Amino acid sequence: MSTAGFNSQNGTGTGQTYANGPSQNPVALQQPPGVNYGMNHQSAYNPMQAKALAPPGPGLYPSGPNQPVPPVSSYQPGPPVAPYPSSPGQPLLSRPPLGGLPSHTPPQSASPSPGPRIPSAQATPPPPAVSSSGYYPNPQQPMGPTWRYNTAAPPMGPATAMSTPPRGPVANHVNPAASLAAPFPPSSATYSSAPPPEMSHSPTRISGPGVPPTSMHGYTQPGAAPPPMAPHTYQNVRPAYGPPPTGPPPSMKPTPPPPGPPVGSATPPPPKADGAVAGGGPQAPNSFNHVDNRMAGPTQPGPPARHLGHYPSLPPGYQNTSAPPAPSSVHPAIQAATQPYTQSPQPYQQLPAGPGPAQLSPSLAAMSLQSKTPEALRVVNLLQERNLLPPGPVPAPTPCLPQDLQKLNCNPEVFRCTLTSIPQTQALLNKAKMPLGLLLHPFKDLSQLPVVTSSTIVRCRSCRTYINPFVSFLDQRRWKCNLCYRVNDVPEEFMYNPVSRSYGEPHKRPEVQNATIEFIAPSEYMLRPPQPAVYLFVMDVSHNAVETGYLKEFCQSVLDNINSLPGDSRTKVGFITFDSTIHFYNLQEGLSQPQMLIVSDIEDIFLPTPDSLLVNLNESKELVEDLLKSLPSLFEKTMETQSALGSALQAAFKLLSPTGGRMSVFQTQLPNLGVGALQSREDPNQRASAKDIQHLSPATDFYKKLALDCSGQQVAVDLFLLSSQYCDLASLGCISRYSAGSVFYYPSYHHHHNPGQVERFHKDLKRYLTRKIGFEAVMRIRCTKGLSIHTFHGNFFVRSTDLLSLPNVNPDAGFAVQMSIEENLDDMQVVSFQAALLYTSSKGERRIRVHTLCLPVASSLSDIFAGADVQAITGLLACMAVDRSVSASLSDARDAMTNAAIDSLTSYRQSVLTIQQPGLLAPACLRLFPLFILALLKQKAFRTGTSTRLDDRVFAMYQLKYQPLVFTMLMIHPALYRVDDLTDEGALNINERTIPQPRVLQLSVEKLSREGAFLMDAGTVIYLWIGRNCHPNFLTQVLAVPNYAAVPDNLYVLPDLDTAESQRTRAFVGWLRDQRPFFPSFHVIRDESQLKPQFMQNMIEDRTESALSYYEFLLHVQQQISK
Repeated sequence: MSTAGFNSQNGTGTGQTYANGPSQNPVALQQPPGVNYGMNHQSAYNPMQAKALAPPGPGLYPSGPNQPVPPVSSYQPGPPVAPYPSSPGQPLLSRPPLGGLPSHTPPQSASPSPGPRIPSAQATPPPPAVSSSGYYPNPQQPMGPTWRYNTAAPPMGPATAMSTPPRGPVANHVNPAASLAAPFPPSSATYSSAPPPEMSHSPTRISGPGVPPTSMHGYTQPGAAPPPMAPHTYQNVRPAYGPPPTGPPPSMKPTPPPPGPPVGSATPPPPKADGAVAGGGPQAPNSFNHVDNRMAGPTQPGPPARHLGHYPSLPPGYQNTSAPPAPSSVHPAIQAATQPYTQSPQPYQQLPAGPGPAQLSPSLAAMSLQSKTPEALRVVNLLQERNLLPPGPVPAPTPCLPQDLQKLNCNPEVFRCTLTSIPQTQALLNKAKMPLGLLLHPFKDLSQLPVVTSSTIVRCRSCRTYINPFVSFLDQRRWKCNLCYRVNDVPEEFMYNPVSRSYGEPHKRPEVQNATIEFIAPSEYMLRPPQPAVYLFVMDVSHNAVETGYLKEFCQSVLDNINSLPGDSRTKVGFITFDSTIHFYNLQEGLSQPQMLIVSDIEDIFLPTPDSLLVNLNESKELVEDLLKSLPSLFEKTMETQSALGSALQAAFKLLSPTGGRMSVFQTQLPNLGVGALQSREDPNQRASAKDIQHLSPATDFYKKLALDCSGQQVAVDLFLLSSQYCDLASLGCISRYSAGSVFYYPSYHHHHNPGQVERFHKDLKRYLTRKIGFEAVMRIRCTKGLSIHTFHGNFFVRSTDLLSLPNVNPDAGFAVQMSIEENLDDMQVVSFQAALLYTSSKGERRIRVHTLCLPVASSLSDIFAGADVQAITGLLACMAVDRSVSASLSDARDAMTNAAIDSLTSYRQSVLTIQQPGLLAPACLRLFPLFILALLKQKAFRTGTSTRLDDRVFAMYQLKYQPLVFTMLMIHPALYRVDDLTDEGALNINERTIPQPRVLQLSVEKLSREGAFLMDAGTVIYLWIGRNCHPNFLTQVLAVPNYAAVPDNLYVLPDLDTAESQRTRAFVGWLRDQRPFFPSFHVIRDESQLKPQFMQNMIEDRTESALSYYEFLLHVQQQISK
C-alpha cells in the first residue's frame, strides 16, 4: 500500500536487517508498532514526496454551509477559484537548503485567471490550495532534485538502494546453481549475473482479443475526422537475411505515416484479472524547508440544492460544442483482434551486419513528431471542449517505432510504459514533469503463448538478458544484446529453427519473433526439485463466523471445484479451523472418518501429528469430502466469540514450511486473542470530518514479520475478510502484501441479508480455486544501460535490489515500477525493458516467462508529450499516492496529485506551445488527465468529507496497488451507459451472441434522464439506475415488473426473460463481467435505494458538499498555471 512500509527489501547478503521499501523494519529498529513506518532511506525519484506538515485548517475541498447538497452538474461560469491562506506561524519541517534555490513566497493574492466568471450569488467554494507537496512550488521555479520526477537517489550508507546494483553476483533465490552453471563475467550496471525470475504455466489462455493497433502515430490537422480503419497489412521492410555485407550499415527507412488522423487504436476488452494486495516502494524523505503559502478570500456559500432532473445551463464555451470526431466504425475489440500480437510468428529479418536498434540509423530521428502536428499534440482547450471522452475504451498509445519493430512489440495489456517516447536525459524528463514507470501484468491469461523447450536458453553473458526480437545479429554466429550492447556468440543449437525445421537462420527462431515467450527451464534453474501444489485452508469458526453463513458456502464451493484445483498426482491439501483454540484435521489415508485434533495452548503452538495434516488429495479425497460436508454443522451451536488468528497463522506456517504452497485464510472479525491480537482503532464519528485519516499503517508488525518468514519458505497467504465490523485491514493485510498473496474483502457479508455479496463470494471462490497458479516464483525487470528502476509497487518481497520474491504468482496480479535516467541516452535511438518470471507450474514444471518492450528515445519535449500514456500515468500516480498517504498524510497525497496535473500542463504550456492562447490548454493525449486526477481525489481511497469506513478505504488502496491497470482505471473512472434503448447497431458478434455497444457517457447527473435506465460499471460493482419515469416497456421486458414502484429494493440479478430487450441487456452485462476474472456485484438503484449515494458518489464531474465539480477543478488548475 504505501511506500511507507510495504515494499520489503533486505541487504545483499551483508547481514542487514529487513528493510521495507525505504523504511527499516520497525522491529529491527526497536520502535513501537505503528510509529515511523515511513522510510529513512532516500529513494530515487518520487513525485509523491512528503511535504511539510500541513497546518490545521479546512479540508482540501472544503464544503460550503452545512446543508445537504446533492451532486449537481455545475458546469457554470464561476469566479476564479483561489486557494486558502495558510495559518501563520505553523512550524514547518526543515531540510538543508537546496543549493542556490531562493526561497519563494508567492504574492498574497493571485491575479484572476481569464476564465469565465459567475455572479456572486452562485459562487463556488474555494478550491484546494496548491501546497508544496506538489512536484514544484511554483511553475516558473522548479525545486531541487528531491522533488524531481525520477532522479536517482544518493547512496545512503550500506543500505542497498533500489537502483544500486548488487556488489557481486546475486544468486537467483530459487536456484543459485543457475548462476554457477556457467562462468559468466561479473554483472554490469544494474544487472546481476543470476538468471532472472521468469514465469508461466502450461499452455495458457487469454481472455479478450489482442491488443491495440500497432501502427505508428498517424498525423492529422486538428479537426480532421478519422476515416474508418482497415486492418493493417504489415510488409517486411528489412532486406533478406544473407551473408554480412561489407561497408557501413544501410539506413532504415520508416514506413511513411498514414494520411489523416491516427488509426484508431483501442484497447480490447479488459483481460481477466483478480484483485490482490499491494506492497510499496522506497519513498523519499519527508523534508522541505519552504512551503508555498498562498492567500485566498473567505469561503463562499455553495449553490442551493437542486432536484435531480433539473440541470443548470452550461457555461459559455460549453454550449453548442460538437462531439469529438466520430470513431472508427470498427469496434475497439475487433480492431485489437486484427493486430498481430496474437498472430503466428511474423518473419523477422535483421539488418545485415549493422548496429542494433540502439544505433538504428537517422531514420528514427526523421520520424520526429515535429514534422507535422500529430493528433496526440492537437491543442485542446479543456474549458471549452466538453465532450472529451471517447465513445469506447481509451486506447493505449502506439510507440513511434518502425513498423517492423512495432509489430513485434509487447502487448500493452501485459507491459506498458507511462511515456512511450523515453526522454534522452533526466533533465528532459524533469522538464516534462511526468512520472516515468512501467506497469506490468506478467502472468496474464494468454490465449496464444509460444512455449520453447530447449536445453540451451540463450542469454547475454554480461547482463543475463534473454534473447528477444530487439537484439541485433551481426552475422550468423554473433548477436548484440539490446540492453548492455555486449556481443555474444550464437550457440550451435540455436542455429536450428524448430518451427521451419531449417538450419542457419537464428533470426527466425521463435525467441526472436515473439516479445512474450515461455521457456521450459532446464535443471540449472532449480535449487530443489519443483514443489508439488499444496493448498492449506485456515478458517475462522467463531460464533461471529458461523452467523455470517460463509462456512457453508465455502465448503460447498470447494466440494464443487475439488477436481479442478490446479495440480497433478502430488497435490496436497489440509484444513485448520480456529476460534479461541486451534483445530487440526487428521485426514490420513486409511481412517474411516476425519479426526479432529484440538490444541488449546495458543501461546506455544505445535503440530499434533505433522505427517497426517497435509495429505495427498487423490489418496484421501473421500476423507476430504467427508470433512467439507460435516464442517458447517460441526460448529453450528458454538458460542465461542474469541479469535486467535495469529496462533492459527503460526500453526499453518509450520505446516507449510517444509514444502511451500498457498495458505487461504478466512476471517470474520478483529483478532482478539493471543499473538497478533488487535484493538479497534476506528472512530466512526471521524469518518467524514477528519481532515487527515489516521491508522492507515499497521498497528503491529506481527503480520509483516510472519509474512516475511512465509516468503522465505515459499508460502503465500491469501486473505478473505468477510465482516460487518472493523477488522483493521491495514494490519491484517500485511500478511498477504509481503508474501505475494491477495486480499478479498466482503463488507457486511451475510448469507441471508446480503445475497449480492454471497453471489460475489461464490463466483470469486470458483475463480480463485481453479485459476492458474505459479509456485516458488521470482521476477526480475531489466532495462537498457542508462536507465534504472528504483521503486516497486505490488505484492511481493524485494529479495535483492531488483529481484522480487513471489511465493505464489497468479494471473490477476499487477505490478508497477518507477524508473529514472542515470546516464544520458544520447547515442541511442531505442531502449528496451525485459521482465522475466521464473516459476513452478502446478504440474511441477519449472518455467520462465519473458516479456520484452521496445520504445524510442526522444530528444524534444513535444515528442515526449505526444507519447504520454494518460492511463498508465494515472495508474502509477495512484500507486505513489497510496504510498504517500501512509508515509506522510492523505492531504499530502491529494495535494501532490493535484499538482501533478498542474505541473505537467504548465510544462506543456511553457515549453511546447509556440503560440500562447487563453484558456486551459492540454495536448489531446493528456486531455483526460485533469479528469482522472479529480476522479482519484474522489475515489474511496483518497476522498475526504464523505463518510468512508477505514477498512473500505484501506481495501481501495490495496486494489489501486495490485490490480492490473485496466481494472484500476474502471475503479478510478467508472463507465456509464444508457441501456433502456439498446440496439444492434454497431454491436459485436461473439460466439453467436450479439453484444450491444452503447456509447460511454460523462459521469454527471446531467447525463441521467428520469425517462431512462443507466448502467454504471465501476469495476467491482455494476449499478443499474432506473429513472422514475422510465418507460414501462423496459421495466416489463427487462426487469419483469409492471411499473417503477414495483422495482424491488434488493434486486441483484437480472431476470432471464425471453424478450429482445432482456437478451440485449443481459448480453451486455454478461460481456462486461466476462472481461474480468473477478465477479462484480450487481445492484438495481431507485431514488429510494440505500445504495443511491454510492452511485451518485461516482458522478465525478458533479460538485458535492466536500469536492469541486470538474469545471471548478479546471478553473482551479488554470488559475495555478496562470500564476
